[in-house]
Amino acid sequence: MNDSLEPNPATPYLQPPRGSEATRPEPRNLFKAAPPDLNVLAELSGQNVLYARQFSFRQVAELCKLAAFLEQIEIWPHHPLDGKIVTTAFFEASTRTRTSFESAVHRLAGKVISIPDGSITGAKKGESLQDIGEMFNAYCDCVVMRHTETDAPKRILENLRVPLINAGNGSGEHPTQALADWFALLKWMPSLAAPFETGDRRLELGILGTPGSMRAVKSFLLMALNFSDHIKKVTVISEMADPFGEDVTEKLNNANIDYEVTNDIRENLPRLDVIYMNSIAFLGDSYKSLDSRYKLDADSPLKSDAVILHPLARLDELDTSLDKTPHNLYFSQAHGAVFIRQALLLAVLGRLDRLPEFA
Repeated sequence: MNDSLEPNPATPYLQPPRGSEATRPEPRNLFKAAPPDLNVLAELSGQNVLYARQFSFRQVAELCKLAAFLEQIEIWPHHPLDGKIVTTAFFEASTRTRTSFESAVHRLAGKVISIPDGSITGAKKGESLQDIGEMFNAYCDCVVMRHTETDAPKRILENLRVPLINAGNGSGEHPTQALADWFALLKWMPSLAAPFETGDRRLELGILGTPGSMRAVKSFLLMALNFSDHIKKVTVISEMADPFGEDVTEKLNNANIDYEVTNDIRENLPRLDVIYMNSIAFLGDSYKSLDSRYKLDADSPLKSDAVILHPLARLDELDTSLDKTPHNLYFSQAHGAVFIRQALLLAVLGRLDRLPEFA
């Protein structure tokens, strides 16, 4: 990294607190062998971001490298998004996603139009998403939208012509959460960012939940297909016999990845390297919590070096007794969302040329 660049002043606050052994991987390890390939990231310029599977392996790896670089430096003095306006349109409640996107824009010296609640928009009076999309074309350069209805991105895109970033659509997907998830994992194991080589460690990946109705879990699993060579097996632990849904099952069967479904958590935990869990499923027009059998705490039979990911917010399925243990990668995962969203915005808005020199 260019030693003349000012270090990120937020770094001390991203470290685990005193007395905690929570895992925070060193970002520099992800890009020190090779800087981000901006030619790969330029492929995303002007694109909508709707699904986890729209990203190639190279695009995910290079986005994560750029995010790791951005985590290390103070970026705002370079004003990479100067003159750009991003609208965050959240028709469904959000804490981390909306504020991390807005933080990302502000730290890149862009500007934000924030709609934190759909009830304050014309939708409350019956205005269509198609008409709202037409209006957004004049107001901003990019829209980040979350909506309770799965077909909401399709409807707003009938008239929206600036790029749309899907921040969660009903029981559909949450692609930028998946980028944040894999950013955490690539920092934890930088070899994931390169093609698999003989002798590389292959991961046993565990998922607690139902990908068919948990959009963050679904997007995490679908993005995992890009890393199939690095994954020994995916074990989905769920109370449902078919936790996927037809579209996810088809993608899994077409991918070169070994997977199984089980309802026995204690038998499988001791062999898992990575456990991804969530608490809330979106069913129809309401939420359902994870089955009470599928809870983790400091007494759970985890591998000594296993790490846990959780998109948050959590309920009682992820006990706070794990927070200060090395199994906790979920706080670093949440912190990293700002930087991966910075990287994505720079690529989508065509501002990669505003970045400082890497070396």
